[in-house]
Amino acid sequence: MSTVKNFNTNTANHDEWLTPPEIIEALGQFDLDPCAPTPATRPWSMAHRHYSIEDNGLMMPWYGQIWCNPPYGRETFTWLNRLAEHGDGIALIFARTETRGFHAEIWEKADAVFFFKGRLKFHKISGEQGGTANAPSCLVAYGQNNVRALKYSGLKGKLVELREAA
Repeated sequence: MSTVKNFNTNTANHDEWLTPPEIIEALGQFDLDPCAPTPATRPWSMAHRHYSIEDNGLMMPWYGQIWCNPPYGRETFTWLNRLAEHGDGIALIFARTETRGFHAEIWEKADAVFFFKGRLKFHKISGEQGGTANAPSCLVAYGQNNVRALKYSGLKGKLVELREAA
């Protein structure tokens, strides 16, 4: 398997885009971020432990509650498949609801999807806020504890529950 890029890309040709810190603050602390920016460029933590591109987080062991802001593009749904198999985490991705990957890894496997009101502004690796994302974003929850985190987060948008609690 080839090495997976562990960061976001956009049309402005920047390599790394960070999760807006207010999202992490609203959801609480996570155990592991397998798609983190390199440690030298990480102005805030998304989890207690991070895997960066050097670690190839897709191939490393995952444990606990996962925060996953995967590479946007061809590999996005490879990461979502891994998160679905793990069963405990939240992913931040573009809300491309019509794609095969969204149908296979989210509509068929996730417990809930939170659609943000408006478009997000990601941050540059310096921590400075960047421009508006070029597509709408959503949070995908696997596991009922993550559905509750989204429900009570206070984030602006709409939660769509896909599975009933067992």
